[in-house]
Amino acid sequence: MLPAANVKFTPFTEDMKKTHTILIPGMLPMHFSLLQAALVSCGYKAEVLHNTGREVIETGLKYVNNDICYPALLVIGQLINALESGKYDLEHTALIITQTGGGCRASNYIYLLRKALEKAGLTHIPVISLNVNGLEQQPGFHLDASMVHKFLAAVVYGDTLMYLTNKTRPYEVVHGAADRLAQKWLARLSEAFKSGKAQALGTIKQLTKAIAHEFADLPITNKEKIKVGIVGEIYIKYAALGNNNLEAFLQRQNCEYMLPGLMNFIMYCVDTYLTDYKLYGGSFIKYSVNKSAMWYLKYMEGILHQALSIAPFSPPATYEETKAMAKGVIGYGNNMGEGWLLTAEMLELVHSGYTNIICAQPFGCLPNHIAGRGMINKIKEIAEEANILALDYDASAARVNQENRIKLMLATAK
Repeated sequence: MLPAANVKFTPFTEDMKKTHTILIPGMLPMHFSLLQAALVSCGYKAEVLHNTGREVIETGLKYVNNDICYPALLVIGQLINALESGKYDLEHTALIITQTGGGCRASNYIYLLRKALEKAGLTHIPVISLNVNGLEQQPGFHLDASMVHKFLAAVVYGDTLMYLTNKTRPYEVVHGAADRLAQKWLARLSEAFKSGKAQALGTIKQLTKAIAHEFADLPITNKEKIKVGIVGEIYIKYAALGNNNLEAFLQRQNCEYMLPGLMNFIMYCVDTYLTDYKLYGGSFIKYSVNKSAMWYLKYMEGILHQALSIAPFSPPATYEETKAMAKGVIGYGNNMGEGWLLTAEMLELVHSGYTNIICAQPFGCLPNHIAGRGMINKIKEIAEEANILALDYDASAARVNQENRIKLMLATAK
């Protein structure tokens, strides 16, 4: 899977910070627009990609073997498609991609991307690995504590806006009011990040509560809606490119749908090392660092939940409450990919009234098939009312078949 040993790839240098635009693959629209603003506030030029459609999938199929993880195919397809679009100055463009370092194939995306760049004749395009594990470093990109704090602030704002918009949109009296309010706050927060006025803890508390109060003031109806929870592999459940615009489809079906926040997954990633240390041992220094990071994340989660507690809203379960729901159901050592968190999020959604659940997973994703599809019967033993649909997504999956299966699920819900 690694690029040829004799191929030289261009590093992202300190000088490139001023001259190069960093392209970010899209996933969560609200979160990523704020993450882009946070990155810009650190002195970088950045742009989140919005190119979608069949052309992106075909580009991915051209440069990535079709038996690899579907999210990798989509992310790489989106990046290469953007480079080949003619929109960007390829002498002053760089790419960024996350690298988890876990057992999931996501750790290899960066090597697959470089292999694709080699095939496309674009080895001069620098690729930045966004990771906290020291897997790969670039001389011109420094993920320091200040940047991490800004990113986490963006996640708290993003989770706040996503949750409140999803809770309000199905019941709004004035069509489009919730989305317009979300866009207003996204613009305000982006400017606050760029001017360095969004990341102070006191400011985060103040602004998240202000957001919640403004959403609470929107006029709504009390009509009953079918409630649908969405879980699954992190990219497929969040990215419209990965799930064939699942959220837009559910909106057309007049449903209220809910997605677990990104903060849950970040806390799970940190908690994974703590669990592995307890089960298998390891570096005590890394354990101590992750334990401190977990304390900090719980503090940030507390800010988020304070805002989501403003009437008439009620917050979702905390990370620890969600984790407790998986106890005795699936082992915490099952932490490849989304692991036990996927099972726990389904249980939490059922507990919160979202008894109809779509488990969106890439075809052939082993962790998702075990902790998602493989746990459906167990979950139904605990919660008989659970109505769970596991949906596979890949380049050859027909959207009409997926949507028909969702309609059948909704018909059962009615």
